[in-house]
Amino acid sequence: MKQISVFFIAFFFVVSCGVRQTQNALAEGNYDEAIQIAIDNLRQRKDAKGKQDYVLFLEEAFAKAKARDLQQIELWFKDANPSNTEKIYNTYVALHQRQERIKPLLPLRVISQNREATFDFDNYSDEIVSSKNALAKHLYDNAKALLATRDKMNFRRAFDDLNYLQELSPGFKDSAKLIDEARQKGTDYVHVYTKNETQMVIPIRLENDLLDFSTMGLNDPWTVYHSNRVKGITYDYGILVNFRAINISPEQVKEREFVKEKQIKDGQKRLLDANGNPVKDQQGNFVMVDNMKNVSITIFEFRQFKTVQVTAKIDYLDLKTNQLLNTYPLSSEYVFEHIYARYKGNKQACESNYLPFFDRVAVPFPSNEQMVADSGQNLKNKLKEIISRHRLRN
Repeated sequence: MKQISVFFIAFFFVVSCGVRQTQNALAEGNYDEAIQIAIDNLRQRKDAKGKQDYVLFLEEAFAKAKARDLQQIELWFKDANPSNTEKIYNTYVALHQRQERIKPLLPLRVISQNREATFDFDNYSDEIVSSKNALAKHLYDNAKALLATRDKMNFRRAFDDLNYLQELSPGFKDSAKLIDEARQKGTDYVHVYTKNETQMVIPIRLENDLLDFSTMGLNDPWTVYHSNRVKGITYDYGILVNFRAINISPEQVKEREFVKEKQIKDGQKRLLDANGNPVKDQQGNFVMVDNMKNVSITIFEFRQFKTVQVTAKIDYLDLKTNQLLNTYPLSSEYVFEHIYARYKGNKQACESNYLPFFDRVAVPFPSNEQMVADSGQNLKNKLKEIISRHRLRN
C-alpha cells in the first residue's frame, strides 16, 4: 500500500507540473510550446478525466496561434517588403503543420461541456504554393542583384540564397548555373610561394611538401590555395614563405663511460646461525636462502647528434592593392640523435630498457639536405596553424 501511495503521489505531481507548464506557456504567448506539451500528454488515454485540462489548453492555444499568425501575415502583405516573402511562406507552412500534428488526436471530448473540442482547420495549399513561388522569385532576383555587384561577400550571400532556392524549387530557371557563378566569384584565390634568402639550397622535396595543400586538410570552402598560378584566375591574396636562415650544427659524437652495479640472485645456500652453523627446520631439513652476489658493468656509450634549425617569415599580401596585410614568424628544429653502446662486465647489472643499445652500431649521419627536408613536416604543421588562424575576410 505504501508503494502504491508513493506511485500515485509521484504521478499526480508529474501531471500537475505538466498542466502548470502548459498554462504558463499559454499565458506567456508561447502558443506552439503549449500546443506541443498538450499533444504529448494527449497521445495516450486522451479521454481520461485527468487529461481534460490539456484538451482545453490545446483548443485555446491553437485558436490564438492561428489568429496571431494570420494577423502577422496580413501585416507583412500590407508592408509589401519583398524580404517578408520568406516569413510569409514559413508561417503558412507552420499553420499547415500545426493542424497536421493535431488531426491524429481528433475527436477530443470536453466532458464538462458535453461537446467535442473545436479546431477551425483551413486548407493552406494555395497560400503555401503562391508564397513559395513568391519566395523563389525573391531569392532569384536578390541573388541576381548580388551577383551584379563587385563584393565577394555579396557573392557568397547569393550562393546561400541560390542553394536555398534549389531546395525550395529544384531547377528554378538557371539557378544551377548561377550557383557555379556565385561559387567562383565568391572564392578567394591565394597564391602561395617561397623565397630563399639563406645561403643554402632549399631541397625541392621540402618546397613541394610545404606547398602541397591537398594534404593540409584546411576546412575553408571559400578559399583555394595554389602553389602554381593557373591561367585565367585573378589571385586575391599571396602567402610568401620567406626562408631567412638555416642553421645546421656540426656532426657530433659524444662519448661517456659509466659503471653500474647490482645485487643478483646466484642460486641458493644454507642459512647459517650466528655461530656459523647450518639452520634446520622442524622436520630436520636445512633451511635454504637465496645466494646474492654483486655484479658490475662498465658501459661505453656513444651519442651521435646533429640538429638543423630553419627560420622563415610568412607574409600575407593583398595582391590587388600590393599591400602587406600581416607577417608571422615561422621556425622549426629537427634533431638527429642515435645512441649505441659497448660494455665490459656482466650485462645483468644493467637495466633491461638499456639493453637494446648494445645491439646497435654507428650509423651514417644524414646529409645537410636530408636534415633540412626532414624539418618539413614540422614546418608544414606550423604553416597550417597560421593559415587556419588567419582569416582573409571577416
